[in-house]
Parts: sequence; C-alpha cells; structure tokens
Amino acid sequence: MKRQRSIGRRSALALVLGLSLGGSLLAAPAVADGLRAPQVKWGACPEDVVAEAAPIELQCATVSVPVDYADPGSARIDLMISRLASTNPEKRRGTLMLNPGGPGGSGLALPALLATQGLPDGVRDGYDLIGMDTRGIGRSGRIGCGFTPEGPYTANIPPYAADDAAVTAQAKVAEQVAQQCARNDRKGLLRHLTTANTARDLDRIRAALGEEKTSYLGYSYGTALGAAYASMFPERSDRIVLDSNVGDTHLDPDGMRRYALGMEQSFPDFAKWAAARHDSYGLGRTPAQVRRNYLAFAKRLDKSPVAGFDGSLFRTYTFANLFKKKQYPKLAQQWQALADGDGTAVRRLLPKSTAPAEVPSSFDNSLSVFLAVTCNDIEWPEKVGTYRRAVAQDRKRYPLLGAATANITPCAYWPHAPAEPPVAVNDDGPRNVLLVQNQRDVATPHRGGKMLRQKFADRSRLLSVDDTGHGAYVLGDNPCALNTTTRYLVEGKMPGKDKLCRAG
Repeated sequence: MKRQRSIGRRSALALVLGLSLGGSLLAAPAVADGLRAPQVKWGACPEDVVAEAAPIELQCATVSVPVDYADPGSARIDLMISRLASTNPEKRRGTLMLNPGGPGGSGLALPALLATQGLPDGVRDGYDLIGMDTRGIGRSGRIGCGFTPEGPYTANIPPYAADDAAVTAQAKVAEQVAQQCARNDRKGLLRHLTTANTARDLDRIRAALGEEKTSYLGYSYGTALGAAYASMFPERSDRIVLDSNVGDTHLDPDGMRRYALGMEQSFPDFAKWAAARHDSYGLGRTPAQVRRNYLAFAKRLDKSPVAGFDGSLFRTYTFANLFKKKQYPKLAQQWQALADGDGTAVRRLLPKSTAPAEVPSSFDNSLSVFLAVTCNDIEWPEKVGTYRRAVAQDRKRYPLLGAATANITPCAYWPHAPAEPPVAVNDDGPRNVLLVQNQRDVATPHRGGKMLRQKFADRSRLLSVDDTGHGAYVLGDNPCALNTTTRYLVEGKMPGKDKLCRAG
C-alpha cells in the first residue's frame, strides 16, 4: 500500500515540476570583480542529453562560476550549458537563454524540446538557443537530500490537511526533512542555491559567450529567475519573455497558496470537458456536478483509500493533471478507476518504478533544489500556528486544494537563514519585459502576471491569453499568443499596451 502511494506521489511531482545571515546585495556583488570570464568550448553533450534531444543535435560546454559570489576566490562549480546554434548568420542577433521552471528542472534539452514543439524559424534563425542545468541541478554541482520513494516527503506540495492535527503531524515531517537536507549537504553548496546567485550565473554565462546582452525565455519559476536577471542587470538584458508568472523573483507562502487559487480557476475547464463526456467517464452530467462529485470523492478517499490513493494524493494528482488539456483523459480514467474501486486499473495507470527504496529517487535532485532555492530566497514563518490559520482559511476559500498548499513546509525549519534580501523587481530600465499569461493556469494563476506587470511598471507589457493550462508560448495553441511573442523576439515589437489574446 505504501509503495503504491509513493509511486502516485512521484507521478504527481513529475507533472508539477515541468523555486546564514550576514550577506547582502552589497556584500555579494552582481558580478564578481576581477574575474575573467572563461571562453566556452563547445563539444558533444552527455549521452542522456543526446537521447532526450534526439533527433535535434545539441552542443554542450561548461562555464565555471564561484559557489559564493561574496567570496569569489572560494570554491567553484562548473555549470553545464547546451546550444542549438542559429544556422543563419545574417539573421542572428544574439543568444536566447532558456529556463523550464522548477526551481529544479533540467534545461539542457530544452532548446531541442521547443524546436520540436514548433518554435518558429524566425526565433531559431535569430538566436543561439542556450539551455542549461542551473546550479545544483544535474551536471551543475548536483545536490540531493536523499529522498526515496518510501520516504515521507515526495512532493513539493504538502499533503492536504483535514484538520489542525494534520498540520501538526506535517510539521514533524517538515522538520525531519530540513534536518535530512542539512545532513546530506556534504559539499556545503545547499545554502548558495538562490535565485539571486543563479541570476549572477546567467550573467557569467552571457560574458563567457562573448555577448554584451542576452535575451531570455523562462517558464513558471523561470519567470522569477528572469525577473531577477532583468532587475539585477537591466542594461545587459535584451528581449525578455516571462511565461506563466510566479508574480515575483521568488516563491513565498503567498505564492504557494496561489496554487490553490489556480486550481479553483482551472478546474472548471476540466469539469466542462468531463461533463460533456459523462456517458464515457461518469464523473457528472454538469460542470457543477463534476465539482460536487470531486469534493465528495476526495473526502471518501480520506477515509477509504484505494490502491494507496487517499484523498490527499487524489487532490494533488488532479492538480498535476490540470497542467495541460491533453492530460484530461488520463485524469478521467484514474478518477473512474478509483470510483470503481479497481485497484488493478489504478496501478496500471501509474508509472512503473524498479528502483530500490533505499536508492535516492529520480525526483531527489529536483525536489532538493526546489527546497533549497525556495527556502534560501526568503524567510518563512516558523510558528506552526501561522500555518494552521492559513490552512483553515484556505480550506474554506479554496476547497479543491487549499488545505494542502497552505500547509507547513520544510522552509519553516530550514538550517540556513537567507544570506541576502530577495531580489527587488527593478522598474528602472529598458521597456523589454513581455509577460505572457494564460488566464486560467493551475500552477501560476493570472494574478501572478498582473503582479509582475505592476512591479515592472512601464518596463513591461502583459499579454493575457484566454486559455487554460501551464505555458502559453509554443507550449500552448493560441495563435495570437504565438504570433505576438514571436514578433517581439524576432522584430522587437512590444505591444503598445497590455493585450488580450482571445480563445483561438
């Protein structure tokens, strides 16, 4: 039973993930003074990157950066980057750095992924597409807390808390996780994983590539990183596209709670889809009925799990499968199997795993980086009562998921205090930030785009898209969003004012 539950948690995480005192922005300069940027030497990529990128061929290289920018003479790490080079020198205008989100997502194969999903030739001609494993990820100083499928912590969203006792129980798990991460930090890298340091890394990569400026395309948490880069290095930022916006340069408790808002806004699209297919899946004849059935069924699973699926996992699994409309059938199948009590069908629909429980899981690295960056960027509340009150509030305000995303996380017990304040959004710079945002996004609701629009002020424009799902440019299917964003990246034509792309 426990094994089945952990497999389901890992499946949900995979979908959700593809965010010491004394330092300050003054103590840790934007670029380490006196360091000569290395020259990039391109070569073959590792075999797994080659396989993931196929049939597109990428080149890979490394760039050396300080672990601690406040002490640039200390230890260094090599960051691995990838390139899909422009094949049209006459149209090439520079580099376009890419980030898939997370924090914790590997981006080495992202240039190939976007190319195979339809990135327009104008963008491919105009830029060398630069992917990377940012610090702590994969081949860039990989870290790991040692999470296993059998462990109590297997997802970046805490379990749904049905009452105060559940919050207290989760607090014990969260404290153990923070201690586990500290014990496994043998190289001392954990505390240096921050959005600010990663933005500094981007600028080191820019310099190593010999570019005076760099353009940037980031999704989800990649919008926080891009907002930090454009704020710290406004004159070195060229054309910046931030898609599916977190709302700031970091994730904080309010940002986590907005996941629940996103589910409330996105679930009606699934409910409408399911109601139209009631004769096939039996989830409800109207969208309102689908919602009522969801809430009732989640409570039923709280009391009587099926094949390791309890109500908490069902809620998280539903959240994860609202990321893309193409995942709706999978969600409907699983819900149907659970409702029928068909444990065999439930297990068949989950990914298989053959890894021994004692071996760190496939999500160990990504979840560890997520925690490190999220917890290092900003001070989180430490009192359990703060989370109890938030859970009680969001259980009523956002009944679909709110008592999960307001729950306590390991950040409350993190072993390192933030070394510097979070990066403040800088509205003093060129008008070069295009914010792209679906109006119904389960992970980063439209409010995040509006928040960054207000913070960047006249430096930005907001392109709202009448669509659901996580990711609009290339990853979505709205022609207006595709054309407007491509026009900006290729021709530099920013919309004169905020724009709404109607359903395509």
